[in-house]
Amino acid sequence: MDLLKRLFKGDKVIWMVFLMLCLISVVEVFSAASTLTYKSGNYLVPISQHSLYLMMGAGVVFLVHKMPCKLFRLIPVLTLPTAIVLLIVAMFFVEKVNAAGRWIPILGIQFQPSELGKMAVITSTALILSMMQDEKGAHPKAFKYILWITGIICALIAPENFSTAAMLFGVTILMMYIGRVPLKQLGKLIGIIGLTIGISGAALFATPNEVLDKVPGLHRAVTWKNRLAEFGEDKDITPQEYDINKNAQVAHANIAIATSNIIGKMPGNSVERDFLSQAFSDFIYAIIIEELGLLGGGFVAFLYIILLLRVGRIAGQCNKKYLSLLIMGTALLLVSQALLNMMVAVGLFPVTGQPLPLISKGGTSTLINCAYIGIILSVSRYVEKQKELSRQMTLQTADNVILKAGEAEVLEDLEENISNQRDETEDNNIEETQIKKTNLED
Repeated sequence: MDLLKRLFKGDKVIWMVFLMLCLISVVEVFSAASTLTYKSGNYLVPISQHSLYLMMGAGVVFLVHKMPCKLFRLIPVLTLPTAIVLLIVAMFFVEKVNAAGRWIPILGIQFQPSELGKMAVITSTALILSMMQDEKGAHPKAFKYILWITGIICALIAPENFSTAAMLFGVTILMMYIGRVPLKQLGKLIGIIGLTIGISGAALFATPNEVLDKVPGLHRAVTWKNRLAEFGEDKDITPQEYDINKNAQVAHANIAIATSNIIGKMPGNSVERDFLSQAFSDFIYAIIIEELGLLGGGFVAFLYIILLLRVGRIAGQCNKKYLSLLIMGTALLLVSQALLNMMVAVGLFPVTGQPLPLISKGGTSTLINCAYIGIILSVSRYVEKQKELSRQMTLQTADNVILKAGEAEVLEDLEENISNQRDETEDNNIEETQIKKTNLED
């Protein structure tokens, strides 16, 4: 037990949440990867690959949580230029998969530059906000610097993965609010974003698909348009009229949720995993509900809520602004992505390609998300160390006070003894003098 405490330091609740999410991931990905099993012809290939990534991710968590927190200031310096270069390469120089250029093959591994871009934006925003703080809040120029960095990264991500860019921008706005950016600046930004969304949405639906396909950088605009249109449909139809092939992912996700119950069908008994094309990734939450029921789905959501609340508590106890903003940004990013994935699975948001953090099958996303957990644990370890130092200083101060009080009491006793001895000596001298006087008179 002592060995485990020495090896795995930091907040115990965060460790438990991480381990529970990994355990759920192994079970549910193994169950949901039936289509991959069919393609490979070996039922162990999908889960063995995913388990390898999870073990590598656990190694990342362990290494990062042992790192000194002062090294985290180097993250934006290293990730920002690297992310920009890789995003440009993915956009213009890599063959697209499913009409999207999101991955770069590096040493046989499909690397997703957008994950590195998210880390670059979160860490850069935290660094800028921490360095440009005064008594009134963040300096107005911090807002401009953050917008430049976020705007460049999001502009490079958006053509291939608009939902990720939008989510990242939203998290950045939340970080600026937490970092005390003037509300006037944030209000103007939100107003401009709302106006832009309204105009862009109207233009998107008014433009024919043939024209959209020819506009540079909008090769996925037709997909966005169709998904928004399908999500906005509000037409009552009978089961016989429903076309399950029109929007197969949403239909089968709804069936998975509708056929579950309080405790679900139990792991390995999913039916809809064979029909959902991304059952092991974008729609894994629907499979979780189908197999683990409403209790299992609620428990997964509860884990992410606990993660956010716990990180908020750690950030509130941290005396370093950069570290507080850094872990809040990472927690907001993880929880926002989880919320988006769950909302898509239950039909509360248009279909988008957002995996469930630390649960969905993935390589780059798993490793980067594990790095976030490692950062949070490292900061929690720093906070615990500071609390221990503070406690020791308090005890030392109390000991010094007690020691000084004891010394004062000893000195007082010594002075009293000396005074008593002096009085006794004087009394003895007087008595001797009287005796001598009496003898002389006699």
